[in-house]
Amino acid sequence: MSEQRQIHHTCAAQKAVGGRAIMLQGTASDVGKSVVTTALCRIFKQDGYRVAPFKSQNMALNSYVTPDGKEIGRAQGVQAEACGIAATTDMNPVLIKPMQDMHSQIIVHGKPYRNMSALRYRSDFLPVARQLVTEAVERLKAAYDIVVMEGAGSPAEINLKHNDIVNMNMAKWADAPVILIADIDRGGVFASIVGTLELLEPDERERVVGFIINKFRGDLELLRPGLTWLEERTGKPVLGVLPYAEDLDIEAEDSVALEKWKVRVDPERDIDIAVLAIPRISNFTDIDPLTSEGDVRIRYVKHPQQLGEPDVVIIPGSKSTIADLLWLQSTGLAEALTTLRERKSRQGSGLRIVGICGGYQMLGKSLIDQEGVEAEPGTIVVGLGLLPVETEFAAIKRTEQVKGTLITNLPSWRPLQGLTMEGYEIHMGRSVKLSDDATALVRLAEVTADGAQHNEGSDMSLSSATDDGCVSEDGLVFGTYLHGLFHNDDFRRGWLNLIRISKGYDPLPVQLRFKEKKEHAYDRLAELTRKHLNMEAIYKAIGSD
Repeated sequence: MSEQRQIHHTCAAQKAVGGRAIMLQGTASDVGKSVVTTALCRIFKQDGYRVAPFKSQNMALNSYVTPDGKEIGRAQGVQAEACGIAATTDMNPVLIKPMQDMHSQIIVHGKPYRNMSALRYRSDFLPVARQLVTEAVERLKAAYDIVVMEGAGSPAEINLKHNDIVNMNMAKWADAPVILIADIDRGGVFASIVGTLELLEPDERERVVGFIINKFRGDLELLRPGLTWLEERTGKPVLGVLPYAEDLDIEAEDSVALEKWKVRVDPERDIDIAVLAIPRISNFTDIDPLTSEGDVRIRYVKHPQQLGEPDVVIIPGSKSTIADLLWLQSTGLAEALTTLRERKSRQGSGLRIVGICGGYQMLGKSLIDQEGVEAEPGTIVVGLGLLPVETEFAAIKRTEQVKGTLITNLPSWRPLQGLTMEGYEIHMGRSVKLSDDATALVRLAEVTADGAQHNEGSDMSLSSATDDGCVSEDGLVFGTYLHGLFHNDDFRRGWLNLIRISKGYDPLPVQLRFKEKKEHAYDRLAELTRKHLNMEAIYKAIGSD
């Protein structure tokens, strides 16, 4: 334990900070606010404080289900994990999930509120949202020593400031000092910091206690003259220069993170998995554990020419399933996928296809939207036809943490039968098997807020109260509503071993424990960040003695 960390650990044991808050804002989007927030959450936890994250308004398709079955932004769920606590909706009371046609689904305290255009959201919702978000952060401040708040975009977006609930207004309401983060890797770092300050009101500028420069690649000595100039120009300190770091293994929230796969070159590996990069991809972190397996190669595919000869194709979750299915059909990927499956079946090698949530719905015979959840009321769209299921959309969203047991009894799946797993459901649809002998994948039980399980009936489940998913007769195609399926180590390795054996490779033991890997990643992030930040100044800004 470092001397600084040991001192603050002792102080925390003696006296709590008393519900203080600190806020991280950025000069722009994607400057690293979420990652730095996660790092500070872990550092404060390591130093003995009770700490919680907060972001009043988040826009993301990659969401997180809390233990009580509510939906928040995934970044706040990850940050709660870094704090060592269970996530609650107070940590992200407003979540915006973009749909299509310039509309978004507005999630308030974990449940759908309504679909709104950006204009109506700003004119009708934001003016009354202050009480909602301030009550949430005050509850956190009452329960924790430190609340680490995250802004969104930039506080200098002057066209949006009058209804701001996520940047400087939120900092004022929570009485939080602000650290401004800038990304040097994109260039113009000094201009972005000075320009942001110039566009703030005097009281807002006063609230900024310093700067963090993120994603630095060069020699720090060459940067020092600029840092000195910046401090003299603004009268505010540079609290740290964080190095550019790849492979931090921290879950990403925005699908922009998938852009790295366009340039990442994986070595030849035993198992080739192609993930269809649908435009409205959601909860893409379902794939993360597979990327960490040493014998797996992951490719994100947008065009039929990129499909190649994979062993597996995964269709991930989607916020607009019908729109993304039509995209697959219009690009030719749908035809390429079914053609490849037929050809591989004739050759005797077989193609495995996996659909998760929206991807599962696409694999069925048809998608029916009588209520106009995703399309015009009464819309019926033909699915890929690879599973004997039919999906009907419903206005009620199901969000639950669940545990389950693999029940598929097909011969090729018997080595995995009886495996237990956990994950979460988040969908607005009911998928019904069209054949009585269609094989389900998992028998699920909901997990209550206290961690217990129950099997109460629900009209949102698949044909019975507890069965989920469907597996094709040949065992090669399966779909499920269970997000987090591949986060289950024994299932993931067992399923990959089925593929290895089919290709003539020896099976491998379970070597990756993904939860342990995530904990190590939080500690590694905290260590890297602590090394390059002036934590003494940050604690002083919070008000910790």
